[in-house]
Amino acid sequence: MGNLSSVMAHCWTRCQEIMVGDQSHIFLYEQGGISQLGGVHVSALTTREDGTFDLEQVVNKIRSPDPTCHEPQTALICLENSHNRCGGRVLPLSFIQEICALAHSRGVKVHIDGARIVNASVQSGVPVDEIVKECDSVSMCLSKGIGAPVGSIVAGSSEFISRVMRCRKVLGGGMRQAGVLAAAGLVALDTARERIQKDHLRAQKLARDIHNLNSELITINPDVVETNMLLLNFPSSRFTSQQFVERMALVKEEDPEQVVVKTSTWFGNRVRCVLHSDISEDDIESAFRKIQSIAV
Repeated sequence: MGNLSSVMAHCWTRCQEIMVGDQSHIFLYEQGGISQLGGVHVSALTTREDGTFDLEQVVNKIRSPDPTCHEPQTALICLENSHNRCGGRVLPLSFIQEICALAHSRGVKVHIDGARIVNASVQSGVPVDEIVKECDSVSMCLSKGIGAPVGSIVAGSSEFISRVMRCRKVLGGGMRQAGVLAAAGLVALDTARERIQKDHLRAQKLARDIHNLNSELITINPDVVETNMLLLNFPSSRFTSQQFVERMALVKEEDPEQVVVKTSTWFGNRVRCVLHSDISEDDIESAFRKIQSIAV
């Protein structure tokens, strides 16, 4: 709802469109809500492996600020940082700045889907306010990387937030007595950085350990593990991502590790593994030993 209400607030009049990556969460995993409920047209950009896209493509796809009666008007460009579908990759600050400069020169706003933006901040060493400095709005999830029970927040100008609140209301998102949830979010924000640093270090170690197995069944490139996500590849037809997920969730008598490990299949015959603050080092070691028994 944070992204949907933000897009609706930016695209305040009819006949407007947003530009968004074709591998973004907004484009793939939000049921097309911006079109279904917001009446906003979508122009998809080709997403690179690191979550960025080609600036020349953006230039070629931005509509005229005064389009003909046949076209919608480009109102917004959406970025995602860190990038879920790309395995938690962090957008370079220079890319964000270039997109913002280009968009603003054409009268177009920029929104960041920052569900895991604190992860991006920890990995890059750049404060969140610096990452979003040139952007017009950002949404951030309180229950993902930073570990609060529930909730998301949206930030932007006063006028923008007034519109977001109207959109949230009509979408059924108005809440009363929400202070207890906000309190949990404040605690999560105050304590997030150290916990996220541990998540990242553990993810990188797990990636290296799996890579060092030299398995023909399960592979990973540890060099692209930047935050708390790992994408496992399954190059052999003898063992698919679906078989891996099922095997990790199954406990057999002969298993050296009597544990259930929850993973999820990902596109391209891959598996996504996500680390978070409720997972201990012992948990990760158990998961690795189970992977080792399967992969070798």
